[in-house]
Amino acid sequence: MEVTLLGTGDTTGTPTVQCDCNTCERARDPDEKLRARVRERGIDPTGGVERSRFSVAVANGETGESLLIDLSPDFRHQFLRESVPLPDAAIVTHVHFDHLDGLGNAYRLFDELPVHAADETDPVTGESVAEGIRSRYEYLDTVSVHAQTPFEPFTIAGFEVTLVPVTHPPLLCYGLRIEEPQTGAVLSISGDTCYDVPDRSKAVLTGADLALVEGIVHPEACEYHPKGGDHFTDDGVPRTFGTKHMTLPGARDFAEDIDADDYRIVHTAHYVPADRAFADDIGLDGERFTL
Repeated sequence: MEVTLLGTGDTTGTPTVQCDCNTCERARDPDEKLRARVRERGIDPTGGVERSRFSVAVANGETGESLLIDLSPDFRHQFLRESVPLPDAAIVTHVHFDHLDGLGNAYRLFDELPVHAADETDPVTGESVAEGIRSRYEYLDTVSVHAQTPFEPFTIAGFEVTLVPVTHPPLLCYGLRIEEPQTGAVLSISGDTCYDVPDRSKAVLTGADLALVEGIVHPEACEYHPKGGDHFTDDGVPRTFGTKHMTLPGARDFAEDIDADDYRIVHTAHYVPADRAFADDIGLDGERFTL
């Protein structure tokens, strides 16, 4: 299993358009120390250090197939930049635009693209994620939508995949366990979520070779959220920002909770101060892992 982080940012990405904060400026023009650290992670920082909107490509070395997790609005840019093959199938974790709106790129690029998503009806929208994709992209006759039941494994691109509910109010959202059955390699993805993930879901995500764990901001940012923070450590550090995202400490604790051999924090915002935004455990676009 080869995992490529196509997009590791939140809804606006880093650098954010027309933002002159220290983090965005450092991303546009990294100093030599940051450039060297990025090169050590296998990334060419010539054009700066980027976090585009979230997406992950997973290649199956046993079958030659590839799977795409979420379809970023930056789809075209990501695939041109990384030169990974177009996916044989895709999974959508939830219907927020930064995880779904890249699906429009299927027009003229694919003869057929099966897209898999959960079948649970969301009480807010009145439809499941699968139904939401169908209704938004019914004009794409190359796309077929396949509804899947959470906690029931299914096979796609040679992988055994399990969707698990996480906590991202007000909408339903799902994490993923992806296993290559021949080698036993496992990738877990938390999905967009606060720290309070159901125990049953955490059990499915446990024991991965690599975990991609959502962590959007540093804990001090909770002071500026209308709902503050939640799920505090014994030292009073919030693991949840507002109600639907993890803080960086929350993400690190979650990776430890699920006993991942390695992890990267993803879906990270430009609000993280520049001296912390490029820590080695926070994912960067273009990072690759062989499991």
